[in-house]
Amino acid sequence: MERKTAADYPQELLNLFDGYVHGAIDRRAFLDGAQKFAVGGLTAAAIFESLRPNYAWAEQVPKTDSRIKTEYVTVPSPKGNGSIKGYLVRPAKATGKLPGVIVVHENRGLNPYIEDVARRLGTENFVAFAPDGLTSVGGYPGDDEKGGELFRTVDRPKMNEDFVAAAKWLKAHAQCSGKIGAVGFCFGGAVTNMLAVTLGADLAAGVPYYGGQPNAEDAAKVKSPLLLQYAGLDKRVNDGWPAYEAVLKAHKVPYTAHIYEGANHGFHNDTTPRYDEASAKLSWKRTLDFFNKHVRG
Repeated sequence: MERKTAADYPQELLNLFDGYVHGAIDRRAFLDGAQKFAVGGLTAAAIFESLRPNYAWAEQVPKTDSRIKTEYVTVPSPKGNGSIKGYLVRPAKATGKLPGVIVVHENRGLNPYIEDVARRLGTENFVAFAPDGLTSVGGYPGDDEKGGELFRTVDRPKMNEDFVAAAKWLKAHAQCSGKIGAVGFCFGGAVTNMLAVTLGADLAAGVPYYGGQPNAEDAAKVKSPLLLQYAGLDKRVNDGWPAYEAVLKAHKVPYTAHIYEGANHGFHNDTTPRYDEASAKLSWKRTLDFFNKHVRG
């Protein structure tokens, strides 16, 4: 399939798709709304297909890359769903203990894009662990649409506990220095904020990408430095930022926020047309620099 970018679509259509991805409308409502953009022999169904993830685009670090070792491990989560499975990536030639990073997926489960992000961190000399919040319902099903449907069936507070258990497990891992960061995207950005609230100073750094913000009472518990990455066109998420920023300022939490103008929600995800290469690359460099300073330092 020819690779398209956000510039190939009207913003109204991208906003409609964002509503579908986040459960505000169902597939039928998206197709109905997309009908007016179906011109020149294009169908609404074809538009839908063109906006869906194409995982052939995502692989920046192959699974067989000799620089890393990868495996799936299952971590106990007694306060959550009992256990959570995840993808563990370590540098192949690591000596000594290394900083750890939890990588948290979008509202679709542990898909190939997120596994690739974990591998990218492995090549940067971090121990990365990407848990699958869908573990309790059989795990990521190999398809984002089915993953989204399964996601809505999982008990959210228990899923949060699963991610907390995963973070504590990584922190205590024999090859981890005991310092961990967290990076997450969309739902995973909200989880990264939640981990900053729940773990307090036990989280060395958090990088939420376009993630929903905690309420003021919870935000007051954040202790870790935060690097917040927002998309300029993402009004739905950005509307919650001023209140969050006010609490972080009031409690003297060190933070840096970047708003990438002209970028859509999901701009880091290189499997969909919403991917914005310039914003993705700049934000990722900032993420690595931030983790090297606060988690490795």
